[in-house]
Amino acid sequence: MKKFLKIAFALLLVVGIAGCGSNKKAATDQKKLVVSATLDPHSKILEEAKPILKDKYGIDLEIKVLDDYYIFNKALNSGDVDANYFQHRPFFDGEVEEHKYDIVEAAGIHLEPFGFYSKTIKDKKDIPNGAKVIISNSVADHGRILGILEDAGLIQLSDKVDRLKATVKDITSNPKNLKFTEIKPELLSTTFQNGEGDLVAINGNYALQAKLNPLKDAVIIESVDVDNPYVNIVAVQKGHENDEKIKALIEVLKSDEIKEFIEKTYKGSVIVVE
Repeated sequence: MKKFLKIAFALLLVVGIAGCGSNKKAATDQKKLVVSATLDPHSKILEEAKPILKDKYGIDLEIKVLDDYYIFNKALNSGDVDANYFQHRPFFDGEVEEHKYDIVEAAGIHLEPFGFYSKTIKDKKDIPNGAKVIISNSVADHGRILGILEDAGLIQLSDKVDRLKATVKDITSNPKNLKFTEIKPELLSTTFQNGEGDLVAINGNYALQAKLNPLKDAVIIESVDVDNPYVNIVAVQKGHENDEKIKALIEVLKSDEIKEFIEKTYKGSVIVVE
């Protein structure tokens, strides 16, 4: 009987230690937030938010910088990160529709005006006939790119297509006979710096990495208004959008401190949304 009690006590002790270890891990996880982001501006904004999250909420923010757009949502869906911050809404919607990811938008944070850049052309009136236009191979960007060109009077799109989903196949008028070439979005800024193409349409974050300000350097820039659908968002796994640490992250990203940082740092190349 004594031997049995000793064994039972030992088992209870082991279970108790294991339970304490699990609780400690859970508590640690609750104070840690892992967010993936592209380098600029997303990770830099998160770096500014990091000490605020720590001081105000006791949350340790870990930032994972990634470059390939198509890794982010897959990693989030599989639970490798708690959230991501890199994409605009149309890209997010396309990813969820295509891959059936179980992820949702937590909040819209900022807008990056999209521009066309050139080493040789200073004004859109100087764009030559047959100009080579290099664009992202991300289909989610095509509607945006072509919409900017349509607004600039360089092409016309079919009135039967949703402009957000337009592709080059939907161009009905192309008086300058523009030639489109698609490459990976992360290569656009390098392509521009190398002087390739007549016009290069560069995503806002990659333009920033190339030290380009769309308000000053772009030959053509999209109009920025309250109805612009290309707001950059924070995405999370479905069911976690109301987690305390996610709500804390959103509150900090929308704070006056972060707004002031963005305005002073990016001078209009990144615009805070309300």
